[in-house]
Amino acid sequence: MSKQPQTAISPTRAENFPEWYQQVVRAADLAENSDVRGCMVIKPWGYAIWENIERRLDAMFKATGHENAYFPLFIPMSFLEKEAEHVEGFAKECAVVTHHRLEPDGKGGLQPAPSAKLEEPLIVRPTSETIIGATFARWVQSYRDLPILINQWANVVRWELRTRLFLRTAEFLWQEGHTVHATEAEAREETMRMLDVYADFAENTMAMPVIKGEKTAGERFPGAVSTFSIEALMQDRKALQAGTSHFLGQNFARAQNIKFQDENGQEVFAWTTSWGVSTRLIGGLVMTHGDDDGLMLPPKLAPAHVVILPIYRNDDEKTQVLAFCDALEKELAAQSFAGEPVRVRIDKRDLRGGEKKWQWVKRGVPIRAEIGPRDVASGKVFYGRRDSSAKLEAPRAEFVTNIANTLADIQQSLFARALEARKAATVQINDLATFKEFFASKDDEDSEGGGLAYCHFIESPAMDEILKSLKVTVRCVPLADADEPGKCIFTGQPSPRRGIFAKAY
Repeated sequence: MSKQPQTAISPTRAENFPEWYQQVVRAADLAENSDVRGCMVIKPWGYAIWENIERRLDAMFKATGHENAYFPLFIPMSFLEKEAEHVEGFAKECAVVTHHRLEPDGKGGLQPAPSAKLEEPLIVRPTSETIIGATFARWVQSYRDLPILINQWANVVRWELRTRLFLRTAEFLWQEGHTVHATEAEAREETMRMLDVYADFAENTMAMPVIKGEKTAGERFPGAVSTFSIEALMQDRKALQAGTSHFLGQNFARAQNIKFQDENGQEVFAWTTSWGVSTRLIGGLVMTHGDDDGLMLPPKLAPAHVVILPIYRNDDEKTQVLAFCDALEKELAAQSFAGEPVRVRIDKRDLRGGEKKWQWVKRGVPIRAEIGPRDVASGKVFYGRRDSSAKLEAPRAEFVTNIANTLADIQQSLFARALEARKAATVQINDLATFKEFFASKDDEDSEGGGLAYCHFIESPAMDEILKSLKVTVRCVPLADADEPGKCIFTGQPSPRRGIFAKAY
């Protein structure tokens, strides 16, 4: 009998994908559950990935004319009540503040002071359309004040009952863009511009292929006229909504009284948009690129591009090896990749070489360079790429000179691998029986998701009932696809286009 190959993560993806995911998050030192139910502690390595996401996205936002600002964490309940569909969509997820002071309860504990009850409850922001809209109503007086293009980096709270680190937590980090425009055309253009920004970032920075599409009425953001999303496919064949951009029409402008005098002196309501991505992207990174040895990071987001691991047995070897490593670090850091200096770390911890190596494998560092006395003597670098099991060696100067090309090759190989996996899991389905077979539900709701199914459909109660029974959702109607007349597989009615169906996170 051949021995089962050893992996750093147990269980493997094939054995139990949800548990594999949790183990990778733990082994890669990304985050852990906190003392507050449903919330997480993002650890330094995980937060460094988020900082890289934030820095790169922020530059893309500013390049399209947006500015950063900050708005209150608390939202008066009356603000949400002004937009009926919006409050209905978020009501079940809201955390509510009712008191502003605690007092002893007489039993050695604390209780909210009855005399400190707020006149109006405050909602811990689940999203900021209403509070930012009220602010915009003060800022906008004339068409000359427009457009207003604002982004906010913040935390939000949505009281989730069933949580999973990064993918669904009660509190998470995100950015939310909010803009005001004089015309419908400008607002719609902004909505699509930001969707394109997200798709560009997902594919060219995260190495995660996505499909741009419009959400159906049933999946639309509460209060929006149109919602657009980027959808990605994870290795378990479930979809992940990785970003959304909403055309809000004049709905929130009417609710928040955002009006201005146009060029003809007429008072009219403005047109608004909102758009956002969150720390859920880190979960997407794990599930798109990780393997049974842990995380695998695209170089553009890796906190370290290269980790140098010194190997020595005595003080004489230590002196020589560390001198070589220090010089190599400086040479690498003088190179640039994707517009930034190459990020290098030397792991000088007093740990066994194998233990250190596997820690960095599990953390997903793109390149590990192991330097011992023989490498110093030969002037070579022995290294491994995280996207390959090959053991590589190169003269020191060549390794340094080629580092940017090597990182670019890793970035591209991760994207190509993910794209190939998506293609293999994508089908076109034209009848309900095949659809049900494709998404045949197992007892475990976390079982593999089937994949992406392109199908003709018309929204209807009949479709909703079937999808609910299969735990499937319609992800979007792809923007890139042309009209293609057909018949809805659920009702037989004429359908102008196909939508994408999948099980999803």
